Amino acid sequence: MSGLIMAAQLLLGLSILVILHELGHFLAARAFGIKVEKFYLFFDAWGVKLFSIKRGDCEYGIGWLPLGGYVKIAGMIDESMDTEQMKQPAQPWEFRSKPAWQRLIVMLGGVIVNIVVGILIFWMLTFKYGESFIPNSTVAGINPGVIGKEIGLKQGDKVVAVNGKKVIRFDELISSQVLLGNTNLTVIREGKALDIKVPDNILNKVSDLGIEEFISRMPLVSTTLDSIPETMPAYKAGVRKGDKVLAVNGQPVKYDVDVKRIVKQNKAKPVTFDIMRGGEQLSLTVPVDTAGTIGVYFNHVNELREQTIHYGLFESLPIGINQAWKVFSDNGKGIWKVLTGKIHANKAFSGPVEIARKVYGGEWIWARFWASTGFISIALAFMNLLPIPALDGGHVVFLIIEMIKGKPLGDKFMERAQIVGFVLLLSLMVFVLGNDIFKAIMQ
Repeated sequence: MSGLIMAAQLLLGLSILVILHELGHFLAARAFGIKVEKFYLFFDAWGVKLFSIKRGDCEYGIGWLPLGGYVKIAGMIDESMDTEQMKQPAQPWEFRSKPAWQRLIVMLGGVIVNIVVGILIFWMLTFKYGESFIPNSTVAGINPGVIGKEIGLKQGDKVVAVNGKKVIRFDELISSQVLLGNTNLTVIREGKALDIKVPDNILNKVSDLGIEEFISRMPLVSTTLDSIPETMPAYKAGVRKGDKVLAVNGQPVKYDVDVKRIVKQNKAKPVTFDIMRGGEQLSLTVPVDTAGTIGVYFNHVNELREQTIHYGLFESLPIGINQAWKVFSDNGKGIWKVLTGKIHANKAFSGPVEIARKVYGGEWIWARFWASTGFISIALAFMNLLPIPALDGGHVVFLIIEMIKGKPLGDKFMERAQIVGFVLLLSLMVFVLGNDIFKAIMQ
């Protein structure tokens, strides 16, 4: 069922964004009197379509190949590769008859809409839900995984600064600023400050092992117990809310994860809990079930004290803009890391399977759905701006060259560039899809 939910969210999110992206091109073209012949969600490859309707001089429809969508603009060499039309004399309502600056706006229309949509989503989410975070000042320490320990982090370290800037929110420790590498963490360990370097290529390992193997999203808390269901083994053994666990099977414990680790190591066996209750030390024998649990919950809520900041409508706008810019700039930094060899391409790029699994997830939570769709909207804007023929960015580059030269590039050149662009994009699609499937199988 979760797989269907992932697929449905991906399909809905991408459909919304593709329609809005193409609407940007459509409206810009119509504003300059350019004829738009087709407006399609998905591709009607080889003329096969699921639905179509003609309104005025434009055909609207849904194709069968779910790899995006397109608008066919008259007098333009695009994905339709309609070279016959280009052999005819230019008409005043065609793309090629318009000034270069108008054509540039038409080509940027989709990207502009994606950016506006992303900002709008982040703006409205901030206005409705505010910003919730765990203050770093309330955190007892971090719980690093294999990757974190490799670079020198230890359980209980308190990270107080990133590149010299004070950490206010705990989730800053797993932000893109840190994960993109070449970052300096200032750590307090046993009362002393020390610096730990996050290497440039850290994202390669995080991609393989997951973020929890760098720094766990959940900070450490003490061993003081909170709720204990009466039906669970711990309650039946006499463990109660407010008890502080001092040791398990004679091993001293300081944090919640220490208790969980030892209990899990003793599946289907009894363990001894040394606890402190109201100034009195007790020893209790607790049976562990076959899953390695005893049914206790630690005092995360009171110890971590999550905060939520609410904003007014206009206060939320700059926060939404900042979130959109962060996504856009992070994509740029990630591409640069790939180009410079710091991050492997198979670790950096994700396709539809990975987006469905890791961005949308297996539960339909509307806040998460819209946050994920906003993220993808900005990512699509960035990808479409890449100077690759067949993408908007490729057309933009050719138009800028034309504006500098004072005359358009030849039709033959544009046709060949479009073919090269298609081959590149198809190769990239095959790569990311294969990479997605490999990751899904390996995980």
